[in-house]
Amino acid sequence: MSRVQQAFSRGKAFIPFITAGDPSLETTERLVIEMAAAGADLIEIGIPFSDPVAEGPIIQQADERALTAGTTTDGIFDMVGRIRQVCDVPLAFMTYMNPVFTYGTERFMQKCQDAGVDAVIVPDLPFEEKDELLPVCSRYGIDLISLIAPTSHERISMIASEAQGFIYCVSSMGVTGVREEINTQVGEMVKQVKAVRDIPCAVGFGISTPEQAAQIARFCDGVIVGSAIVKIVEQYGVNCVPPVIDFVRKMRLVMDQI
Repeated sequence: MSRVQQAFSRGKAFIPFITAGDPSLETTERLVIEMAAAGADLIEIGIPFSDPVAEGPIIQQADERALTAGTTTDGIFDMVGRIRQVCDVPLAFMTYMNPVFTYGTERFMQKCQDAGVDAVIVPDLPFEEKDELLPVCSRYGIDLISLIAPTSHERISMIASEAQGFIYCVSSMGVTGVREEINTQVGEMVKQVKAVRDIPCAVGFGISTPEQAAQIARFCDGVIVGSAIVKIVEQYGVNCVPPVIDFVRKMRLVMDQI
């Protein structure tokens, strides 16, 4: 069983997202290690990028802060290598095609393997073009995570049949961000996937409170929370670790009760 599969083997998975280098790589490193200790099952690390098309203003601004602070892809790989010396929580990079191509696809995946990254999520890579990355990911043992959205419809079955690791179910249209209510047919999307294959389905985009997480987790295998955590990081800066850990513990408690 891969580390990604293990993340879903203990009940409902809680998956937090943070932007690497916001406010500093040292803070990101502490956050990953302490979130894992607080019960995060898999952690998504965003590689800051100047044009993150899937992100709303909260994560866009985090990307800008991280880039302004001098965060580099090499620095992020070094940080993950240090995390791996003390922590074996599954890690997924959230990135875009441009940073991967710019870095060199082969070199990027090789460094993922060397550092101990388990998976990559690339929102601007359409499923139909996944062969741009999939062969290289496979060569280095990195899961390429597929996304489905409420508009995927008949494509869901095709994506489910070929997906790796877990399926990232986008709960609402548009970009990432905190939402008051989440009203999409998440349950139907997950049912379509499960009719094809029993692969874990994690739901993200817009989930920001324990109540929303509890509501969504009944229909899926895991819940992804990004903007709500990035907002805490923005608010507290280098002092963000205790309030983020408090948030993670609350989410963990809710997931354990479902």
